[in-house]
Amino acid sequence: MIEFPAVQKQVIRNHYDVSTLFYRLLWGPHIHHGYWEGQESSARAQVQLTERLARLAEVQPRSRVIDIGCGMGGSSVWLARNLQCEVTGVTLSAVQKKWATSAAWLRGVRPRPKFLRADAEQIEFPAGTADLLWSIECTEHLFNKPAFFRRSAEWLRPGGRFALLAWLAGKDPLTASQVEQTKAVCKGMFCPSLGSQDDYVSWFEQAGYRVLKTGLWTRQVEQTWEICLQRVNRSGVRLLARLLGQNHTLFLDHFQAILDAYRSGAMEYGYFVAEKIG
Repeated sequence: MIEFPAVQKQVIRNHYDVSTLFYRLLWGPHIHHGYWEGQESSARAQVQLTERLARLAEVQPRSRVIDIGCGMGGSSVWLARNLQCEVTGVTLSAVQKKWATSAAWLRGVRPRPKFLRADAEQIEFPAGTADLLWSIECTEHLFNKPAFFRRSAEWLRPGGRFALLAWLAGKDPLTASQVEQTKAVCKGMFCPSLGSQDDYVSWFEQAGYRVLKTGLWTRQVEQTWEICLQRVNRSGVRLLARLLGQNHTLFLDHFQAILDAYRSGAMEYGYFVAEKIG
């Protein structure tokens, strides 16, 4: 695991409160990466990432879902609209909660997802009440990842599943240069640590899960950052970021860093589907 302990939780919260507008302008309603199979648009690629994960996890209609790190509600709305899931989304950001709630209401989604502003490392849900835990690109921001996985297992019914996508540290051994690349991403994207694929498997297993599926989609998602870089360079968004504060220019300035880290193998993008044992 690559650690960058200088990150603070309040900075992460402030980042998403202010930068949600950047995500929406530069990318779209899904705050996560896109998944490319060919020459799809970025909008289609974002939806495909959700579709691919739902198929991998074999999400059943009308499942009770907790979406950890729901962002602007893109996946929560998709699961509710397409599979009639009862979804509770959790975000650290008050702005994202309002955005997600409004998006679900404006689209007339039924059943209507519910969104909570809460810290994923502190929130509690009744034991055994969820069929599926869903998390796309959130666990990077957690400070005690093993403890989160232990707590999350309590929320699932026996046999329930956890579907997760995450930015990962590359496979060991990493060179000194690759470690520095990864730390640069942690700094710019406000990640206190990045675990490897093996780390995540270990955390799942120690928490009482059986990992059913895991793999890497790095090549399928890295175009996300090529497109975002092009959009930043063509627009005036960097000037707006300067007006809002140093952390927001730091975020934009590290788009190239994550693309470089993907290309060098310092970082990977991985999927996991795990099942609660017992």
